[in-house]
Amino acid sequence: MRPQRQHSQSDASATRAHYLVGLIGEGITASLTPLMHEAEAAALGLEYEYRILDLIQLRKRPEDVGALLAEANRLGYAAMNITHPCKRLVLDLVDELDPDAERLGAVNLVVFEAGRLIGYNTDWMGYRDGLIAGLPGASFERVVQVGCGGAGAATAYALLSCGAARLDLCDVDRTRAEELSERMRSHFPTQTIAPVGAEGVAAAISRATGVVHATPLGMLHNPGVAFDVSLISKGSWVSDVVYRPLETELIRRAARQGHPVLDGGRMAVGQAYASLQIITGEQPDRDRMERHFRALVEAEEWSEGGE
Repeated sequence: MRPQRQHSQSDASATRAHYLVGLIGEGITASLTPLMHEAEAAALGLEYEYRILDLIQLRKRPEDVGALLAEANRLGYAAMNITHPCKRLVLDLVDELDPDAERLGAVNLVVFEAGRLIGYNTDWMGYRDGLIAGLPGASFERVVQVGCGGAGAATAYALLSCGAARLDLCDVDRTRAEELSERMRSHFPTQTIAPVGAEGVAAAISRATGVVHATPLGMLHNPGVAFDVSLISKGSWVSDVVYRPLETELIRRAARQGHPVLDGGRMAVGQAYASLQIITGEQPDRDRMERHFRALVEAEEWSEGGE
């Protein structure tokens, strides 16, 4: 399924579609998504404008997302990316759900097609593609994931789609881990998916062939590590969804101990790549987007650190 506004790069410039796209969420004024979309669209020869609709700046509540989508549809937007805290709220607002978004129970992309709202989830696609490209040959025999929120749902779905034989899910909120386990079991009945309480996390990590961190801990203004990295067994891989900074304390410690690592940049680029592809019907250059994104993050980290 793709939007109808599709034009190849060989079309005359007069017939090129103009794509107006936005992002709805809270505290998103510093998002790198607009820059990623606009730069790649320009490289593809597309007319593309990306706007931010920050709920805080607009003095709107998350429950106002429906009105914002209706207004965007009226104004001729091609699509809207959706982020925290609206991904679940949008589920009941779209006319049609992509099967993966329905299974995940979260939408991060709404495409306006002939007046109808179509909901997608590209977060899991971004993480899946990052795993494949960034950790070739990684074992998915036994994976432990710490964090079962919105990002955790996407990473869990991607891990299971990649064939994780066993997935242990841990969260400070045991109920959230149990709910995610139950939801994933309904879609992957032949794989073992189990919630793990705080008392069992250390043992689970020590037995894992891969460990995924899917909480906000480790971000620039929220430093720290969610678990003892020394527990990870030799040869096991480590993945972090945090990408600001790209080298989190977890990634740094794991790399020092010789573990294959996957930083959060892969997921960030992957979801933008998939969104751009769905919105335009064109084929973005993933490597070019990756290079641009990493240059943006490195410039931001340099600015944060001063001269």
